[in-house]
Order: sequence, then C-alpha cells, then structure tokens
Amino acid sequence: MIKEEGNSEDWDLIIKGSTSLFDINFQDIWRYRDLLFMFVKRDFVSFYKQTILGPLWFFIQPIFTTIVFTFVFGNLAGISTDGLPQQLFYLTGITSWNYFSDCLTKTSTVFKDNANIFGKVYFPRLIMPLSIVVSNLVRFGVQLLLLIIMMIYFAMFPASGTSFHVTYAIAFFPLLVLLMALLGLGLGLIITAVTTKYKDLTFLITFGVSLLMYGTTVIYPLSAAPEKYKSIIELNPMTGIIEAFRFAFLGKGEFSFFSLGYSATITVIVLFLGILIFNKTEKNFVDTI
Repeated sequence: MIKEEGNSEDWDLIIKGSTSLFDINFQDIWRYRDLLFMFVKRDFVSFYKQTILGPLWFFIQPIFTTIVFTFVFGNLAGISTDGLPQQLFYLTGITSWNYFSDCLTKTSTVFKDNANIFGKVYFPRLIMPLSIVVSNLVRFGVQLLLLIIMMIYFAMFPASGTSFHVTYAIAFFPLLVLLMALLGLGLGLIITAVTTKYKDLTFLITFGVSLLMYGTTVIYPLSAAPEKYKSIIELNPMTGIIEAFRFAFLGKGEFSFFSLGYSATITVIVLFLGILIFNKTEKNFVDTI
C-alpha cells in the first residue's frame, strides 16, 4: 500500500521517491535475500546446464592455465617461483586472481545484461551484483579444493629443490576472500555505471583486466620484480592480497600487515565510491542503456 499525506494508518509498504546519493537501503537488501540466492542458483544452473562437462570446467580452466604458465613462464622464461613448486605457485595466483577478475568483469556489465529485468520489476538493484559475487564464490571454492589437492600431492611427493608450508597467515584467509570480492565488486560497480553512457568502454574491460594481471604478482613473486618497478606493482591492491594468500598457503611471499592494511583501505574506498556511483546511476540508467 502507498501511504498518503496526512494518513495516520500503519501501512505494510511505503513507496517514496529517493534522490539522495547516500540513500542506500541495506535493510531492503536484507529483505530481498531470498531473491539474491535465487539469482545465485540461476547463474550457476544457466551457465552449465548446456555444457557437456558441466561444473568440471571449474577444474579444467585453472589446470590448463597452470600448465601453460608453467611451460611459458616457468620453463621457457625461467621466472623465479621463490623456491616453490611451479604448479603450486601459479595455481595460488590463478585461484585468487580468477575470483577477483570474475567478480569485476561480470559485475561491470550488470546494467547492460539485466536491463529488461531492471525496467520491469522493482527490487534493490544491488542484489544483482551481490549475487554475482556469491555465485563466483562457488567456483572459487572448487578451485581452492583443487589447490589443496595439489598441496597434498606435493607434500607426499615433494619436487626436488622446492618446499612449502602453511603459515599463521591462514587465519586471515576469510579476510583475503572478502577483500578480493569487495574490490572486484567496487570496481565492477564503477565500470557498469560508466558504461551505461559510454558503451564502447565495455570492449576494454577484458583487455584491461588481462593487462592488470601482469601488473600483479600472479606469474612472478614480488621479490623477483625489478627494483624500479616494485613500488609501482605494490600500488596495485591485489598485489598485497595475492602475496598474503600465497604466504598463507605456501609460506613464501612478501606478506606484511602494512601491505594488507593498504589493500583493505583501497578496497573500502573503491567499494564506497562504487556503491555511491551505482546508486546514482541506477535511478535513471534505463533511459540511457
């Protein structure tokens, strides 16, 4: 019911205009949590129901990427892996980077991909990008399982001249996952808001994310980076997250509370800006999409 001016009755639902940039109704998002999980289920089922191997692609992609990275960067280029087994080194970087990049790229097209739904039905628009982050968490969990299986294998059959061990930083694992999710979400929200007006920017997203990977310590350790570029690489907030992730699981990496705090600070700023810009754009994006 719509509440009328001067009516003192208690109504079940009040619909009112909202123009404030900071008017973000998180309580409304919680009320629609069932819709969020419905979108998560939809994303998972629709993506794999017409594939032959189904969820096995969760394993296949990181396995083949690890094989290619091991051959190209490990064997041909001879890039250091900090004394870690090459497969484990690359797999930790791939697992963490894939979750971040999936959250970013899929969120960055949320307005364009769901314009029909947004134009017909009301629900908190943030539900859609949040569902993307949660559904990608399933894929991340499967790839993390693959990493653990590989760790067990190399613990039983150690490679010559390499070693690894789990460290105390494993306690920060939930925080690292949260930072990856929120950073990808924040950047994705900013990009999807911008591309509603400048649609040609969508062509640069995949290319830009691929370039950004080479500016992060996915295929090389921070210790192997040239000294003149090291400070630039450290400005990338994903560098501190991946280094901490690798240090937690494998015991090698330039982990520090300062770098983790820097990554967390940048993540909070990007997420805050992303939500504000998304909140402003979603009010009239249907007219420009």
